[in-house]
Amino acid sequence: MLRTHTCGELRPTLKDQEVVLTGWVHRRRDHGKLIFIDIRDRYGVTQVVFVPSVAKLAHETAQKLGPEFVVRIKGSVSVRPDKNVNADMLTGGVELLAKELEILNESKVPVFEIDGDVDVNEETRLTYRYLDIRRDKMREALLTRHKLALTVRNFLNSENFIEVETPVLTKSTPEGARDFLVPSRLNMGQFYALPQSPQIFKQLLMVSGMDRYYQIVKCFRDEDLRSDRQPEFTQIDMEMSFVDEEDVYAVTERMYQQIFKEIKGIDLPIPFPRMTHAEAMAKYGCDKPDIRKDKTDKNEFAFLWVTEFPLFKWVPEEKRWVSEHHPFTSVHPDDVAMMDGQDLSKIRSRAYDLVLNGNEIGSGSIRIHRREIQKKIFDTIGLAQDEIEARFGFLLRAFEYGAPPHAGVAYGLDRLVAIMTGLDSIRDTIAFPKTQRGACPLSDAPSLADAKQLQDLGLVSLKKKS
Repeated sequence: MLRTHTCGELRPTLKDQEVVLTGWVHRRRDHGKLIFIDIRDRYGVTQVVFVPSVAKLAHETAQKLGPEFVVRIKGSVSVRPDKNVNADMLTGGVELLAKELEILNESKVPVFEIDGDVDVNEETRLTYRYLDIRRDKMREALLTRHKLALTVRNFLNSENFIEVETPVLTKSTPEGARDFLVPSRLNMGQFYALPQSPQIFKQLLMVSGMDRYYQIVKCFRDEDLRSDRQPEFTQIDMEMSFVDEEDVYAVTERMYQQIFKEIKGIDLPIPFPRMTHAEAMAKYGCDKPDIRKDKTDKNEFAFLWVTEFPLFKWVPEEKRWVSEHHPFTSVHPDDVAMMDGQDLSKIRSRAYDLVLNGNEIGSGSIRIHRREIQKKIFDTIGLAQDEIEARFGFLLRAFEYGAPPHAGVAYGLDRLVAIMTGLDSIRDTIAFPKTQRGACPLSDAPSLADAKQLQDLGLVSLKKKS
C-alpha cells in the first residue's frame, strides 16, 4: 500500500496513529536540526517534521528534497500545541513526525511557483499546464466542473431524462460557424464534420420516442479569433417531447436551483425574470443584459430569460435572409401569416436565451416538427433543393413518421463554471484548452501531417507562405 491517508485527511483524533502519506513537496523549511516540509496532494496539505534523533536516515534524505519532489512518508500523527495550531489549514491541528522517507521521483525546479497566486503569462501556463493544474485556482475550477456535471446528471436522471451519446463524426449543418472537417480514408474525397452541436440527432431522438434526452457533450466550431471562445467546448444539451416554453423554463430553473444550492450554498429564487428580445434591445441596447444592481459583484447571480428573438436576419453581403439562431426554430404562432411577406425582420421566433450576469449561458427553442414547415424555412433562407436533400433529407424523411412537438436547450458548461468560480476566462475552467489562435502550446497542436498520411487520404497540403 503506497498510502493510508490523503494529505487533507489527518486530524487530532488520529493522535499517535501510524500513517503513510504520498504527494508533492509543497514547501521546505530548515530550522536548525529540524526540517519541516509541507506535503501536498489534491485533497490538501499536511506539515511533516523530520527529527534526526527520531529517524536519522529520513532526516538525511529530507535534506535532498526540492520543490515538487514526489515523496512517500511514513510517520506518526502528533497533535500540535494550541499556540502552534494553523487555523487556515484543515490539517492545521496536527503534524506528521516522519520515520521513513522515500523519494518516488525528483523534479526540476518548476518554471513558475506552484504556491500562491503568482502572476504567470498564459502562454507559459498552457505550455506547462500539468504544473498549472497543481495550483489551487486551477484545481478548484476543475473540481467545481466535476461537481457541476455530477449535479446536472443526478438532477436530470431524477427528472426522467436519459443520457444518450450522439455521433462525433457527422455531416455539416448550418450552426453559424465553420465546421472542422475530417477526411475519410475509406471514402476518399469525402469528409465528416465534427458537430457544432448535436442538434439534428437530438431531434431525431425525439422522433424515436426517447421523450427526454440529455448529454454533457463536446462541440466544435472553427470560429474566427475571439478572446473567450474555444474551438472545442462543452455544453449541457437537453431535448424534450410534448412540451412548450413553460416546461423548458421550469425544468431549467429547478436544475439551476439545485446546482447553486449544492455547489455554492445559495438559494436561487425562481422563477427567473423574463424579457422579450425587443424589450431588452430597447432598454439595454443588447440581447444579454446584466440586470445585477452591482455589476462588479461576483457571490450575486442574476438570471434572465430573453424570449421572442427574431426568426430571421438579413445578411447584406450575401443578399439573403438567414436564421437568427438556427433553421430548426419554430415561428411565433402570432407571426405565421408574415412568413409570406417581403420584410421578414419583424417575424418573431419561439427561441429563448438564458442570460447570467450579462453572459449568454444557454440558448434553445421550440423546434419545427412538421416537414412542410421545415421545408419552407429552408426555402426562405435560400437553400437549393439539391442542397436541402443532401444535407437534411434524412431529417425531413424522419418528420414523415410521426414527429412529436418538441423543444430543447443547451447550456455552456465552460462559461457557467467560469462565472460560478469568479474566473475571467473559460480557458481556466478547461484542463487542456487552446489559445486564442486555436493552438495547444503543451502538445504543439495543430501540426503538419506527414506525406504518407496525406497520401492515404488523397490530400495535398497547401502550405501558407511566410
